[in-house]
Amino acid sequence: MVTRPVSAWQKRHRCGNFRVTPVMTAVATTELLWTGPDRAAATLLLAHGAGAAMDSPFLTLISSMLGDRDIRVARFEFRYMAARRNGGKRRPPPKAELLDGEMIAAARAAAAVSKGPLAIGGKSMGGRVASHVCDMLHGEGLVAGLVCLGYPFHPPKTPERLRVEHLANLATPALFVQGERDPFGSRAEVEALTLPASIRFHWAHDGDHDLGPRGGSGATRRGNLEAAADAVAIFLKSL
Repeated sequence: MVTRPVSAWQKRHRCGNFRVTPVMTAVATTELLWTGPDRAAATLLLAHGAGAAMDSPFLTLISSMLGDRDIRVARFEFRYMAARRNGGKRRPPPKAELLDGEMIAAARAAAAVSKGPLAIGGKSMGGRVASHVCDMLHGEGLVAGLVCLGYPFHPPKTPERLRVEHLANLATPALFVQGERDPFGSRAEVEALTLPASIRFHWAHDGDHDLGPRGGSGATRRGNLEAAADAVAIFLKSL
């Protein structure tokens, strides 16, 4: 761990059960935003999606719900998103494959200060990046599982452009939490794919990419998120 002056970002978030710590590894210093108990049953490292930061309403709420279920969550930002926060230009995200190194560095940083099993994952693009590197880290004994919240199986309205080739031989135990009508991969589309037995699914009833249902579906966004948090917590505690 490296000690640095308290930043404005840290001052804003040093409240409740949120805490930001800069963690130094051999190759980089990664700022991790922590939620949940220090001595939790498991730790989950989450990366954000392509357009929303690590303190987006979705990630903030799901992290809080997981903390209530004895899961410690560490969130981090890829450099392009951190640059936006620091006043940089709003540039589009790099190709997902170019972010693999940052995910690896964050996983090593989280592992250095975590107790119990560590899983990696993220929202949408963040989960996709984690899926690129999880087998390597799992083989090293560093990571026990993968959690993808709204995996982008394909871009919206282009189901032929699948992003699943690297999943064919996935060895890391994985949980994909997906809305049944997610435009990046609906239940009907995903269940038509051939995916390895290492991947299990939790389906959010009538959920969209953020797991939110339509009015009149009988489900609520809060209820879908609570059920998702239950599924993630059970999965992590089984690792």
